[in-house]
Amino acid sequence: QVVESGGGLVQPGGSLRLSCVASGFTLEHYAIGWFRQTPGKERGGVSCITEDGSTMYADSVKGRFTISRDNAKNTVYLQMTSLKPEDTDAYYCAAELEGRCPVGAVDYWGKGTLVTVSS
Repeated sequence: QVVESGGGLVQPGGSLRLSCVASGFTLEHYAIGWFRQTPGKERGGVSCITEDGSTMYADSVKGRFTISRDNAKNTVYLQMTSLKPEDTDAYYCAAELEGRCPVGAVDYWGKGTLVTVSS
């Protein structure tokens, strides 16, 4: 499974770092995608990183979010800066074995972590 953490309440302009930790398998050979979803709305891709470190970002987060991976810690991070109220959402990570970006045939989905950007 994969488990997200790091969400919370932050003021506009603030920062958060989300973590996606794998347990029961080694993350090293997986592409990891971060997605966001509001109940009742379609899930959207935020960012993605392949096993060789190639990355992809949604236009709305380019220059503000950074995805990275630490295979030794079996973890992928999403550093979120200059947060805006419209970034408010539940954020999910997904793992695809030997996948490319964007992640498609997901092997593992997390249960999500909530990010709220509000003053």
